[in-house]
Amino acid sequence: MTIKEAIRERHSVRQYQDRPIEEETRLALEELIGRCNAESGLHIQLICGDTGCFESFLAHYGKFRNVRSYIALVGSSSLNGLEEKCGYFGQRIVLEAQCMGLNTCWVAGTYSKGKCQAELDGDEKLVCVIAIGYGENSGSRHKSKTFDKLSAVPEAEMPDWFRSGMIGAMMAPTAVNQQKFFVELEGDEAKITAKKGFLTKLDLGIVKYNFEAASGHKCR
Repeated sequence: MTIKEAIRERHSVRQYQDRPIEEETRLALEELIGRCNAESGLHIQLICGDTGCFESFLAHYGKFRNVRSYIALVGSSSLNGLEEKCGYFGQRIVLEAQCMGLNTCWVAGTYSKGKCQAELDGDEKLVCVIAIGYGENSGSRHKSKTFDKLSAVPEAEMPDWFRSGMIGAMMAPTAVNQQKFFVELEGDEAKITAKKGFLTKLDLGIVKYNFEAASGHKCR
């Protein structure tokens, strides 16, 4: 599976099979996370075999089941653009995990933050977590706003690469599916901005990664 295919195939999954991530896959994930941390300055961590983080009332309210592994998105409070970086590099890991045969779900509130086993150094903070494992199903596609609600560029006038990026961005997971982002075309460069709202900076990073992966063009 390619990353572009992973963008289409990946959906949020909340119920998982009660089995651990295979050793070879776990090692590949940890290697990827190491590369992402080196590039971003984040302290992303893969936590396996934890039965506490998703056993709270909030997790049951969120309909999570058998979550035994998760990715903790951690970084220094002083890091410029912390939330956006967590979204960008977290989504990179999510799509690579999809290629490895794993399922995921971004989780900002419906887990026990106090029971999360991530290590926090100095002024680091836990931004959110990503549930990961072998899903009981593949999830389902979320509804999306139309092109004209997410970009001022008419669909008929979009360059092919820009349209591909828009489709990728529209498939990106956002908090409560709010899609509070807007994509502009300035010359031959895409510019994506976040509107005000809950977790929109985190969402912005997720959307930017999807856009770049789908279009093959960097954006700002």
